[in-house]
Amino acid sequence: MTYERTHLKTMQGYTPGVQPDTPVIKLNTNENPYPPGAAAVHALSTLSAEMLQRYPDPLAAAFRASAAGLHHLAPENVIATNGGDELLRLALTTFLDPGKPLGLLTPSYSLYGVLATIHGSPVANVPLGDGWSVPDHTAERWNAAGAPLAIITNPHAPSGALLSAARLEALADAFRGVLLVDEAYVDFVDPKIGYATPALVVSYPNVLLLRSLSKGYSLAGLRLAYGLGAEDLIAPMLSKTKDSYNVDAVAQAVGAAALQDARSASASWEAVRHERETLARALNALGLTCPPSQANFLLATVPEGGLWQSAETLYRSLMTQRIYVRWFDEDRLRDKLRITIGSPEEGEHLVKALRLIAGLK
Repeated sequence: MTYERTHLKTMQGYTPGVQPDTPVIKLNTNENPYPPGAAAVHALSTLSAEMLQRYPDPLAAAFRASAAGLHHLAPENVIATNGGDELLRLALTTFLDPGKPLGLLTPSYSLYGVLATIHGSPVANVPLGDGWSVPDHTAERWNAAGAPLAIITNPHAPSGALLSAARLEALADAFRGVLLVDEAYVDFVDPKIGYATPALVVSYPNVLLLRSLSKGYSLAGLRLAYGLGAEDLIAPMLSKTKDSYNVDAVAQAVGAAALQDARSASASWEAVRHERETLARALNALGLTCPPSQANFLLATVPEGGLWQSAETLYRSLMTQRIYVRWFDEDRLRDKLRITIGSPEEGEHLVKALRLIAGLK
């Protein structure tokens, strides 16, 4: 006998990247290869055991103030969450009636569809165009489907393509529901592009931005993220739909220190950008073509029947070399590998392993 809800019996849950428990070159879950900033480490080292005796601040006021100051917003425009996944769940719980469709672009982060299924909502998919571009009239298609909420990843995962802030504005203006922009990888965008979105939450009451400390701040183990939005979007999540004490005291203290020391974290962002260009050139030279990426990963196409036979074969061959990357068994991605940007040394090991597997000198 099973007691789970009927519609969950046949669904497939989200499959996270492999987390090996032995030393490997781990380029499969988009973690930052560099350590957290000194302020975050210092904050962690000065925490007292007494802090663990009491419940944390249920509203994470100090952390929200730090995030608000960083983005020139008010604390009322910020909600702290237990990782970005919690903000996604909160958005569905708060803004999407079960049975109403969730607007998505495909392919994208597979958790979005999983959460929609759990919530009891169908998905209004709009396939991405060539070069992972967002098609014209995307918002109109979501509107026609009756979607009260849509989620897009920018920079896009798994390609790293970036939708301009102006294009986001047009999308938000045309869409009648809440537009959640998942900016988990935004810290790695080349600053010369001039991509800046926090001000959108002031101009567009239907825009909710997701920011994470997992990638840019090297704090994936902390499970801390935050949302930026108009007060009318943030308030019901703060007062009604979030868990009572959703962000623990350690995460609040370390996270606030990290945001106040964003300049230290930005050094790792620049290092990742530099290595991203270096690795892209090396992979392209081997025939593993990578479109331009503004994230901390590359999406490499593996020629079918070539030096490595297929993307899946290469994925498994690299594992035998103790190098972990990501392969997705889904349409438009089966001939590709998503490769996290690691340290320069890790990149060199990867390229050497690729040449070895291919039988190249």
